[in-house]
Amino acid sequence: MLSYFDLRRGVRFIYEGQPYEVLEFRQMGKAQHVVVAQTKIRNLLTGNVFERNFHKAETFEEADIEKVPVKFIYERRGVYVFAEEENPSRRFEMDKEKIGEQVKFLKPNEIVEGLRFQGEIINVTLPIKVQLKVAEAPPGIKGDRSQGGTKTVVLETGASVNVPLFIEQDDLVEINTETGEYARRVQE
Repeated sequence: MLSYFDLRRGVRFIYEGQPYEVLEFRQMGKAQHVVVAQTKIRNLLTGNVFERNFHKAETFEEADIEKVPVKFIYERRGVYVFAEEENPSRRFEMDKEKIGEQVKFLKPNEIVEGLRFQGEIINVTLPIKVQLKVAEAPPGIKGDRSQGGTKTVVLETGASVNVPLFIEQDDLVEINTETGEYARRVQE
């Protein structure tokens, strides 16, 4: 059993009969020394994100979620098709809302982590950092600045990201999928 204090970022638990993942956790003291856990949680079945406060007396069951490698195959009209890596004939679909913001960093044939709950794959998660090629990059004109600047580039997946001025088209960059930010340039 998990207490309210165990609901840290990344913890998966059962709430109201469904699996949830904690996205944010903040402990807050209220009047008369009552401590409350302010959380932002995501329903792993629907992809909906909620803000909930949990009190000291509440306990939760830890979600029994198995991680399995799955391969992203293609996207069509907002539906993303995946297959189990060890059994490619077992395909399944997910919509953009269910996967969340990480969907813009998915590229075909990429291996990601599938979350299996009660025998069914309910969601997928990307690695924290992925390497993507820059598809379009405007020229980096520095101008009169005392600090380094940034520019917006388009990645091979279609996502737009702010990067330093020295990044050029066809460069390989590492992106943090949790924040959507540039991490570093990768030497090929």
